[in-house]
This record gives sequence, C-alpha cells and structure tokens, in this order.
Amino acid sequence: MRFKIMVLFMTAWTPHVTVATVVEKNGRFLLVEEHSEGFVHTVFNQPAGHVEAGETLIDAAIRETFEETAHRVAIDHLLGIYSYTPPMFPDHTYYRFCFLAHVLDVDTEAQLDTDIVAAVWMTPDELEISARARSPLVLKAIQDALAGKKYPLSLVYEHPFASPLTSQLDA
Repeated sequence: MRFKIMVLFMTAWTPHVTVATVVEKNGRFLLVEEHSEGFVHTVFNQPAGHVEAGETLIDAAIRETFEETAHRVAIDHLLGIYSYTPPMFPDHTYYRFCFLAHVLDVDTEAQLDTDIVAAVWMTPDELEISARARSPLVLKAIQDALAGKKYPLSLVYEHPFASPLTSQLDA
C-alpha cells in the first residue's frame, strides 16, 4: 500500500521552468509586489515567471521583467540556477534560471500583469524586515548578486527552436 501511494505522488509531481531577473540600482533591487497562490497577503518577488513554448530563457526573462514592472532591461549575466519545492505545494518543483540585468528604460504607460500590485525598489534589509519574500530564493538571489556571483551568458546554450514543419530531421 505504501508503494502505491508513493507512485501516485510521483506521477503528480510537476517541474516548472522559470526565469527571474535581478536588477540593482543604487543599493536597491527591482521587485514586484504581487498576489500569489497560497498566500493571504501580497508578497515580494523578483520579476519572474514561466518560460513559454518556443521562448529562450533570456527572452523569457526580458519579457517577464517588462510585463511585471514596465522596465525594459538588458540581460548581462547568469546569476545562478536555483530549485525550490514550496512546502504548501510538494508536488511542484521550480527550476529558476536567474539573471542579472540593467534597466534600459521604463514605459510609464504600460499595463502590468493582473497579479502585480506594483513594481518597487527595495534594499535587502527592507525585504528581509517585510518578511514577505515569495520564497527563500528571492533573498538568496539578492545575496548572491551582492556577493559578486555571476556567470557568462555563454554558459547557457539554447538550441534554436524549429517548428515541426521545418525540422531538419525530415531532410
């Protein structure tokens, strides 16, 4: 019986590929205050989200940052690859590719994603005191950035997407 329960749990497990962008300016970090499933209050997170079909990790990071903050960014480095299984959702594991970026400009007319309350700039201390980081990865990424961790973007190889109609396998 115990084995059957384990098998059912394992088949329900879902991996999620996500991206997040760490942007620092004058000691403050660009974060989003957002509504998130599993929380009764709003939480703070880096601009982050799921990679969409046919999208590169870097394109996803740029898109998510703009959709959630109205900031256009250029990606500079890979900060790290993080994984997290939330205690309230043990059947979900998030694989988070975190990037360092800088702001190019801000579109003050852009509409933010519906779950976003606001884009905010916070110090690490303000984030920690708030006790409202969406996950431990939010503060960990900031700590890693402050520690100078960064890797070249060439570390990430993304094979070009080819639709089934243009696949080289058919040649």
